[in-house]
Formats: sequence, structure tokens, C-alpha cells
Amino acid sequence: MKKTIKKGLLATVAVLCSATIFATELVYTPINPSFGGNPLNGSFLLSKANSQNAHSASFNERSYDERLQESLERAYINRIVREITDLAFGEQEFDENGNPIQSIFDQDSLFVSGDFQVELITSNPDSIIVNITNLVTGEVTVVEIPRFG
Repeated sequence: MKKTIKKGLLATVAVLCSATIFATELVYTPINPSFGGNPLNGSFLLSKANSQNAHSASFNERSYDERLQESLERAYINRIVREITDLAFGEQEFDENGNPIQSIFDQDSLFVSGDFQVELITSNPDSIIVNITNLVTGEVTVVEIPRFG
């Protein structure tokens, strides 16, 4: 009986030793490439997310006159910003004959564009004040631009 116990004990120890030899540490590998996973998983994850997405962007076709109006407003706002910058930095533009081009802001001005009213106060020698009023909500934003020139 002692021999059987020794053989059984020896077999158990041998099995336990061999099991520890083949065991390895578990290592977590992320799937998402944003967190260090395989970059080839990116397209798969994107297609899964798109298939689950129930939202779609609204498509509203604008008419020609709406696009023209937006383009004109954008160009006019661009001109306002350019001339305010020139006034703030004291830069003067000249035409091809060397005559100074008169600014549209030689005096205080008021512009209305859509739901907004823009008031330019240029009479202050130290700064240019721009009051932007939302005509729908009545919210007023005041921007003060110091003059450098």
C-alpha cells in the first residue's frame, strides 16, 4: 500500500509540475485600434458602428437665391472684417494712382444682415467698438478692438 501511495503521490507531483510548465500568463489585447489594438480592425469596427447608427443627416436643398444671398453676406462680412483690421492696425490702402482709398468706416456705421445688426463705432481714437445684436433674441455682444497705428 505504501508503494501505491508513493506512486500516486509521485504521479500527482509529476502532473502538477508538467501543468505549471505549460501554463502561461494571460495577456489582454485590445480590439479597438484607438487603444492599441490591431489597426486592421478599424474598418470592421466602423462598419459595425455605422450599421447600428439610427441617425441620418438632414438633407435640405437650398435654392439659388438663398445661396446667392449667403454668398453676398459672406463677402460683405469678409470686407467688414478686413477694413476693421486695417483700421485697427493703421494700414491705409492706396489705388493705382497713389490716392488713399476711402474706407466705408470713416464714420460710425450700422449694418443689418439677416437676424443680426452690426454697429461699428470708429469715432473713438483708442479703439474700434463692434456691437453685434441678435434681433431675434435681443442678445448683444460687444467686441472692442484696440488701435495700434
